[in-house]
Amino acid sequence: MQTTLNGREFSYTLKRCKRKSIGLKIDSDGLSISVPLQTSIPNVENILQEKADWITKKLKHWRSKKNLVLTWAADATYPLLGEPWQIAMKPSGEIQMARQSVQAAENTSDLKQLIPALTPQQIEKFVMAWYHQQAITYFKQRITAYAQKLNVCAPSFRLSRAKTSWGSCNTRGEIHLNWRLIQMPVHLVDYVVVHELSHLIEMNHSTAFWELVESVYPNYQIARKTLREYG
Repeated sequence: MQTTLNGREFSYTLKRCKRKSIGLKIDSDGLSISVPLQTSIPNVENILQEKADWITKKLKHWRSKKNLVLTWAADATYPLLGEPWQIAMKPSGEIQMARQSVQAAENTSDLKQLIPALTPQQIEKFVMAWYHQQAITYFKQRITAYAQKLNVCAPSFRLSRAKTSWGSCNTRGEIHLNWRLIQMPVHLVDYVVVHELSHLIEMNHSTAFWELVESVYPNYQIARKTLREYG
């Protein structure tokens, strides 16, 4: 079903069930509403309008998170440093990753037919190996560059699969960076790198720490807010 909230049109799923009140749920599948069996559509619409600000904010949050959800298919798009990439085929018949052009985006069905038949598991293995190598190479470059600006030795680092953090720095001076950062635009990667490197000097989130971050990354507050929107 459709509704208009704060001037924008949204789709939602209406579920009628044996319950006494109206329930709203927003997740990766979008907005769903569970209502008592006899609830009228105008009543549902009134509830949606009352909750319009909350609904639009939550849907924006989930749309941002959904940008990082990967589908293991030959015609799927895989973001790298904020740019769309796809599986492509070399003249030799081997598969590779290539930056997606506007023309390629308009002909994804043709592309799928050209790629050799691959299972989702094979695609996942290939794409994840590519992401891993890209992350190792790029993160190392950014760590070296910003370590010089902060006048610290470039530390060792590892990729992490943490579900709740983009990066961390332990008391041994080791940095962990979430592999998913390689999907993000460059300026967000740089912010996380600066954040963790700054912990080599200030192992806290004190005023001195944030001043240190700001000294080499002036727009850190904007980057920090954007990362929160990704979840």
